[in-house]
Amino acid sequence: MNVDLTASVKRLPAPGETVSASALEKRFGGKGANQALAAARQGAAVTLIGCLGDDPDGRDYRNHLRREGVNCSSVNTTRGGTGSAFIAVDAKGENQIIVIPGANSALTAPSVKVQRSRIEVAKTLLLQLEVPMESVIEAIRLANGRQVPVVFNPSPCRADFPWAKVRVEVLIVNAGEARMIFDADPAGMQDGVAAWQEKLKEKNIGILIVTRGEKPTLVLHSEGFKKVATHPVKPVDTVGAGDTFAGAFSTFFAEGMPLLECVRWANAAAALATLKHGAQDGIPMRGDVQSALSHAEGKK
Repeated sequence: MNVDLTASVKRLPAPGETVSASALEKRFGGKGANQALAAARQGAAVTLIGCLGDDPDGRDYRNHLRREGVNCSSVNTTRGGTGSAFIAVDAKGENQIIVIPGANSALTAPSVKVQRSRIEVAKTLLLQLEVPMESVIEAIRLANGRQVPVVFNPSPCRADFPWAKVRVEVLIVNAGEARMIFDADPAGMQDGVAAWQEKLKEKNIGILIVTRGEKPTLVLHSEGFKKVATHPVKPVDTVGAGDTFAGAFSTFFAEGMPLLECVRWANAAAALATLKHGAQDGIPMRGDVQSALSHAEGKK
C-alpha cells in the first residue's frame, strides 16, 4: 500500500535530465492494494494482508479500503510512514515510478504466518513483490500446503525468487519481466511452445500469462498456447493497468471461469483502467467491464 505522488509531464525525463510538470496529484496506490481493489470492484470478497504506517496517510488509506469493501482486519499498523511512490506520467500515458517501501517493509514472514487461517480458506492467493521476499514465500508455502491456487505477479521483478521450490499456479508478467525470468523473448513463444512449456515445468509454474500493452495477451500452459486480443482504447494513464488485470483475473479465476475468458475479461478491465488518471481511480466495476465487452461483441 503506497500513497502515490503523480507528476504530469509532456515527456518522461532522460537520465540526468530535468523536466517541468504541469500538475502534481496525491492518490492511493501500491500494487497489493491496487490489485485488492480491482478484485473487490469485480465482486470478490477480498482480505488484504499488509502494513500501513501510524501516520495520517495510513489512517486515510485504511478508511479508503474499507469504503471499497476490502477486509482490512489483516492490515497491521506499524510505527513510521506509510509506503509511498513518485510517478511521472507523460502525454502518451507512459510512466516512470520510484517506490519508497515504508511500512510495507514491516510485513515479515512471522506476521504472514499469523494469517495462516485466512490464506488456507481462500479461493485464490494473489501476490506481488512490493513487500519482503520472505513474506511472499511464506504466504505461497501456506497456500501450497492447502492446495490454494497461487496467482503471482512478480513485480518489481527480482532475480532471487526461488522458482521450483514453491508452486505457482498462474504467473502474470509483462514482456520485460518474462524476458528476465525465462531468459527468452516471449515474442517468439508461438514458434517455440515446447521449449517454453519445459521452462514452466522447470520452474513449477502451471500457467503463464504475458501482458503486452495493446498487443494480444499471451497464454501458455501444458495443453497449449493462445493469444487473447486486448480491448481497444485510447489510454490516458497506464499506471495501475497491470494491477487491474491481475486483480480482475484472480476474481474470475477464483469463480471458475474458463481460462481464456478470465484473460478476456481481465484485458477489458485493464484497458478501461487506463481511461482515468491514477492507479485506482480508473479501476472499473464489474458491470462496466461487462458493458464494454458486450459493446465490443455488438460491433463484430
